[in-house]
Amino acid sequence: MPLSLKPLTFDQLKSELSAFQLIKVPHPFMLPRWLESWWNNFREEDQLFLHSVTEENELVGILPFRLKGDTAYFIGSANVCDYMDFIIRKGQETQFFSFILDNIRSSGITALELESLRPDSSVLKFLLPLAKQRGLPVEVQDTDVTLEMSLADDWEQYLATLSTHQRHEVKRKERRLAEAGNLVFDINKPSNIDLELKTLIQQIRISRQDKAAFMTEAMEKFFNDLAKSLDEAGILRIGKLMLEGETVASIMCFDYNNTRYLYNSGYDPSQTNLSVGLLSKVYSIKDAIEQQMHTYDFLKGAEVYKYHLGGREMPVSRCRIELIN
Repeated sequence: MPLSLKPLTFDQLKSELSAFQLIKVPHPFMLPRWLESWWNNFREEDQLFLHSVTEENELVGILPFRLKGDTAYFIGSANVCDYMDFIIRKGQETQFFSFILDNIRSSGITALELESLRPDSSVLKFLLPLAKQRGLPVEVQDTDVTLEMSLADDWEQYLATLSTHQRHEVKRKERRLAEAGNLVFDINKPSNIDLELKTLIQQIRISRQDKAAFMTEAMEKFFNDLAKSLDEAGILRIGKLMLEGETVASIMCFDYNNTRYLYNSGYDPSQTNLSVGLLSKVYSIKDAIEQQMHTYDFLKGAEVYKYHLGGREMPVSRCRIELIN
């Protein structure tokens, strides 16, 4: 049967995905709540092009686009959306992309500029080969790296996966912090989201110069909107490392599809000598193992600690496809 394209609002998108359980959103950055939070904060003059692709009223996939002129981009941006992709019913990727390439030019779109692509994204696995097969001009470029790891069954097994030196360093830093006073680490759904976000954002700003530059007033508003929306969905986790009752490090994570995503973090620089920033991540890994999660995703960026703690690197790419006649 022929496929059809239908425009959606964000509320309609939520309803479509909720009603049609055969389609799974692979990463939190593609959830309707995330797309809507980004759009409400950063859309500028972009035009929304959010559509469903259906076959006899059965959902095949979602086209989550925004338009700048005649070029289509994913709703989102690489600085806050680590992974982006289409949302497609498994097994119908080729049908979905064939339909898109056949019909999207009639909407005035002449190019696709798609970023934050994992190697296992539908763009690189299905759309790119199909575009090449049709002779369309394509450009693919690695733009960043991301690191993730499969989690061991228990903490000791995880430590055994680290190098001898890094295993020693983790244990040494844990001992030194424990000797500094009463220590508590908690990562959970926030009990006082406004206060916990305020502390997190403050510590993001004071922990590093580049993070202070990143956390503008506009970005702070996005973080607050996003966190509150994802908290309603039950996937937000805020971790707090407390020493003698004071929060010395904070982390923001998302628990989704049996994966813990480490999204952002900050710490009190006066406690740098106690490695509180690093150990807040170590303890979040330990908690994820205790929660029997399958994967820990450090997300984009080649910070050295991610490699030291067991992260495995993979490229993140952008892809441009010219939709010539």
